[in-house]
Amino acid sequence: WDDVYASDQLDEISRNRNFHAVLKKIHGLVCMHPDDAEPKSKEVKRRLTFFVNSLFMDMPDAPSIHDMFSWNVLTPYYSEDVTYSKGDLEKRTDALGVSTLLYLQTLYKADWANFLERMEIKDEDRIWSGKYVDETRRWASIRAQTLSRTVNGMMYCEKALRLLASLERLDEDTTNDLLKEKFGYVVSCQVYGNMKRNQDPKADDIEALMHRFPHLRIAYIDTKRLNRSGDSVFNSVLVKSDGKGSIKEIYRVRLPGNPVIGEGKPENQNHAMIFTRGEFVQTIDMNQEGYFEEALKMRNVLQEFAKREGPLPTTILGLREHIFTGSVSSLANYMALQEISFVTLGQRVLTRPLHIRLHYGHPDVFDKLFFITRGGISKASKGINLSEDIFAGYSNVIRGGTVGFKEYVQVGKGRDVGMSQIYKFEAKLSQGAAEQSLSRDVYRMCHRLDFFRLLSFYYGGIGHYFSNVLTILTVYIVVYLMAVLAVFNLERIGNRLITPMGLIQMMLGGLGLLQTIPLFATLGVERGWLASIQEIFLVFITGGPLHFMFHIQTKATYMAQTILVGGAKYRPTGRGFVTQHTPFDEQFRFFASSHLYLGVELAAGLILMAIYTDAGQYAGRTWSLWLAACSFLCSPFWFNPLTFEWRVVLEDYNLWLKWILGDSGGASKSWSMWWNEENAFYKGMPVPSKLLYVLKAALYALLAEGIRESNLFRSDMTLQQPMFSITYILIIIAVLAILARVFTANERAIPYPVRRTIGILLFTGLGACMLILVIEDTNFIRYALSAYYFLGSICLLALLCGYNKMVKSFYLLHDVVCAHIIFIPLFIFAALQLPGMIQTWLLYHNALSTDVVVSDILRYAHKSRETGGSAPENSDDMVEQISELRKMVQRQQEMLARAGLLPDSDALSQVGTTFSVSEGSTAAMSPASGQIRVEESTARGYGRTVSMSGLDVWSNMALGDVQADEMRQQPTVSTSRGQQPGQAAGPPGTNSFSFSQPEAMPPRYG
Repeated sequence: WDDVYASDQLDEISRNRNFHAVLKKIHGLVCMHPDDAEPKSKEVKRRLTFFVNSLFMDMPDAPSIHDMFSWNVLTPYYSEDVTYSKGDLEKRTDALGVSTLLYLQTLYKADWANFLERMEIKDEDRIWSGKYVDETRRWASIRAQTLSRTVNGMMYCEKALRLLASLERLDEDTTNDLLKEKFGYVVSCQVYGNMKRNQDPKADDIEALMHRFPHLRIAYIDTKRLNRSGDSVFNSVLVKSDGKGSIKEIYRVRLPGNPVIGEGKPENQNHAMIFTRGEFVQTIDMNQEGYFEEALKMRNVLQEFAKREGPLPTTILGLREHIFTGSVSSLANYMALQEISFVTLGQRVLTRPLHIRLHYGHPDVFDKLFFITRGGISKASKGINLSEDIFAGYSNVIRGGTVGFKEYVQVGKGRDVGMSQIYKFEAKLSQGAAEQSLSRDVYRMCHRLDFFRLLSFYYGGIGHYFSNVLTILTVYIVVYLMAVLAVFNLERIGNRLITPMGLIQMMLGGLGLLQTIPLFATLGVERGWLASIQEIFLVFITGGPLHFMFHIQTKATYMAQTILVGGAKYRPTGRGFVTQHTPFDEQFRFFASSHLYLGVELAAGLILMAIYTDAGQYAGRTWSLWLAACSFLCSPFWFNPLTFEWRVVLEDYNLWLKWILGDSGGASKSWSMWWNEENAFYKGMPVPSKLLYVLKAALYALLAEGIRESNLFRSDMTLQQPMFSITYILIIIAVLAILARVFTANERAIPYPVRRTIGILLFTGLGACMLILVIEDTNFIRYALSAYYFLGSICLLALLCGYNKMVKSFYLLHDVVCAHIIFIPLFIFAALQLPGMIQTWLLYHNALSTDVVVSDILRYAHKSRETGGSAPENSDDMVEQISELRKMVQRQQEMLARAGLLPDSDALSQVGTTFSVSEGSTAAMSPASGQIRVEESTARGYGRTVSMSGLDVWSNMALGDVQADEMRQQPTVSTSRGQQPGQAAGPPGTNSFSFSQPEAMPPRYG
């Protein structure tokens, strides 16, 4: 022990500011309660847990910064949101008047409180002032699927390398030189040049990102017109920020022509590939993000390419993904669980032991030198390369590369959160799989695989979509087979009825629950067994089985249609939040051909079977078939917000009537235009494909004949004399039908009062004649059912032959019937009101579960804003109504708590404090957020903020940006009015990022 040395070191330490701050923080941590040191945010706990667990996984040793491999990140971008503008955040497009900012404030309450505290904003009305507007836009943008979030996350790699270089005691100049050599980020903004010319605000947002991150590069295609004939020159251009507020051009490469001749996204990647300088390329989608703690492990990740576990080199390395949109709604949670099943479990097994994992999308890391000499990372032929990612995997297998998959690094990823978005996403994947099955890449690869890898490839790839087609085909055949057997009275062997084993079928159907065991085990290991049970239970009670069965039909429809007809195309799904109600007519246009028609058809077949069957055990034999039919009919409306609101249902019905009667304005305005577009594919269908539809028409005709010959509603007209002649009634119906047709063709030339009167008379006459006909002769009920199927057969054959106009009216009648089959339950549930409340809670149970009447509160807030609710004379009424709303919330929260359905134990206290109104307080509307606030006469105080790890010394050095601070901070909300406000956070940090070095560097040994 050297007392002199120890004394000198203590003196040196006492003068070190960093050590003083560390000691102060450690003293605070040691003295506080353990619960206070725990981070409160679930996201922070998840990231910390994953990071700590990953340190115990098998990963290569990290080399020094000098010796590490170099890599570039490449992100294709077209015209999605870059940074939300004030207009985007305040825009209200739905029935509730919920703006994007209000939605984000609700979803990230703690983060919003931290943001206000960090910015020292006492009044929320000031968030749009010049001082705070940019920070507010940035706060909202990094919580959505925007380019700003992706760039912000991936640039943590630069900051991680700076920290690692500082730990290796490299000086600033050496660090900057190494950063330029080892890491680069290129965003391929294909239409950035057009945005600049058109003065698109997105171009300004992209430039703001370049100024914020000096090492960010933007590649785009510049088009210059040479003459009036349309000749143009195309260039690939790379630009960056010059550090002085301007944009500087680095490279300009002239191209032989327009580079975008195939699919847009792969062409966008290909033209920017020449600007990447690293040995490896990491492809990142625009809906992904990176984390600082994961960026620290990129040196280890790149060392995986130096390992050689077999005879072939590792050329693609897959990384684990975390779905950060899972908390938005039930649908988003289903997509997150689906990604866990495939991205984590599926790819793990496909990698080892099956050795057939391919490239399924970003964020895989490519061996750039291997791929640019073997065709590149993206194939872009129109149509056939719709799913461009998978073809990089096919090329890799054919050309002798192998694919790895490591789970000690994760990248954030956003998924689709709305029903229509998910529908288009699944349709795009299904059409891509169909095109793959027709491609020569698959043909060549399958001829080179051994038998076991070939089977693994089939079941892990396009075989999944073929299985969906076969599943739906089996359901269809089973329903019609049982219906035909029942109608023709063939449910017997000789004179003995068939004895179905319905109970055994129900037991076998229950075995399908065993498929949830892998997911249950994974969630149990990662989140805990109780949380895993709760998650699986919530999936079932919120309608998860309906959702997944619905999309089995989505995949089957587009897979079969693309194989039979073709027509695969890219479907942009959008990245926004889905908080608004989708009108019924739009839902009908989306899902009628693929789901609603099939649902009605299956339900009609099952009803016919119920009428005619004599075999018994109907429920046991058909419960799964009814579940499929209900999922096709109900899912689009169950997962649509506010479906069971009476006012919304009435509005939907009026919009649907307007659409069904429209005759111009495109498919969104007219049923006629939509029907023409929806059935245009029959014209180009090859003859072999048409034969399948001929079989379907024959099946309809067979069922029609069986119904006509049956004893259903059969009456002997020879034994009774009808009051009205059946012949005369039929003649009258025929005449009225002809008059109705003539009237419809000339209604525009008739004045409205006359038109309305004639229409009512014709409708009443037809209805009365049909009612009399059925009363006088019940045989016509059977004839009508038979005619329904027979006309369906004739209409289908007419479509196949190109006679669309002749049968269009019959299809209009069919769509009217199908729509009213759905509307009748909607009106009933809307009248009951309780189904709407249950739907709102179940749909947003993980985002808005603390506010069961959130729709009423938000609607009232919107109404107050429109009527100027801040007037002093209305203050007392507003306070009264807020108090009543508070009581409603508390009663419903207590009811849910007693039922065990409330996930948040302190939700009651949160709701109670949110809407508390006391003496000396004034209720007011916040114009910025649309929320009802209660401003007390005393100043607003903020609670203590807990950092990510409890040790906040290195946050400015390691994370630097404001976003990192707000992700780490979490306030402790006080419900006591007497509590003293906590200390406010310091002023916002700057965007500069540097390390301070001591004057005297200690010597390095070894």
